[in-house]
This record gives sequence, C-alpha cells and structure tokens, in this order.
Amino acid sequence: MNILVFLIIGGIAGWLAGLIVKGFGFGLIGNIVVGIVGAVVAGYLLPIVGVSIGSGIIAAIIHATIGAVVLLFVIKLVKRA
Repeated sequence: MNILVFLIIGGIAGWLAGLIVKGFGFGLIGNIVVGIVGAVVAGYLLPIVGVSIGSGIIAAIIHATIGAVVLLFVIKLVKRA
C-alpha cells in the first residue's frame, strides 16, 4: 500500500512540476520518476535552507513538487548550454 501512495504522490508532483516549468512533459512514468527524484532533491535541499512544510499527503505532494520544479529547472539550464 505504501508503494502505491509513493507512486501516486510522485506522479502528481511530476505532473504539477511539468505544468509549472513549461515545455516539460514526460508522460506518466516520466512524471512519476521526476516526482520521486524531486522528493529526494527537496528532502536534501529544504532542510539546508531551513524550510519545514509539515507532514501528511498534501505536504508530501508540495515537498515533491518543489524538488521536481528545481530538478526540471536544472535540466532546462543544462539543455540550453
């Protein structure tokens, strides 16, 4: 059950990040991967800057979305170079 929730949160976060950062859409599997990797990125970066979002599913989606947006922004910068 936890894996299913993990995948759903990753998919939602990746989809939202794709909407925020224009020009990026990776399909269902790609969005899940971007959301999961984004959650890992945010899990590393947010505590460093002192941001605490809270707990729960909504907080997890916000957390993963922030990380996914950062990830897509970095990918966009690398593609331009």
